[in-house]
Amino acid sequence: MSLISRISRHNQSRKKTATACAFAKQGRGLIKVNGQPIENIEPECLRLKAFEPVLILGQDKFANLDIRIRVKGGGYTAQIYAIRSAIAKSIVAYYAKYVDESAKNELRATLLAYDRNLLVADPRRREPKKYGGRGARARFQKSYRT
Repeated sequence: MSLISRISRHNQSRKKTATACAFAKQGRGLIKVNGQPIENIEPECLRLKAFEPVLILGQDKFANLDIRIRVKGGGYTAQIYAIRSAIAKSIVAYYAKYVDESAKNELRATLLAYDRNLLVADPRRREPKKYGGRGARARFQKSYRT
């Protein structure tokens, strides 16, 4: 196995119950999500959200990098947010390991200035339902007349 094919980074990102695993390796600039090009992401209105790390950092940073992403769980919006976070984290990790520290810090600062959730996970989760109501906080109405 040559050195070129061994240069890769694995990264994981979550949003609610959606999990995206990204593998960044040296290549030709392809980004694939579940085996499909990132240009085919559905729904179309959220496609730009998944492209955000590429648009912020510039296409030249991704020119010699292939990123494969596996995503599962959650709804389509949470999956898109997990994908964008996984792309951002994987390029920062790749630059940290295989390029240099100053380039990594520059990428990290650019991404954090745009949106902190690209690199830092959102800890909010669904609150479990409790008895005495139809949701986590909502209670059944109380009637004194019966």
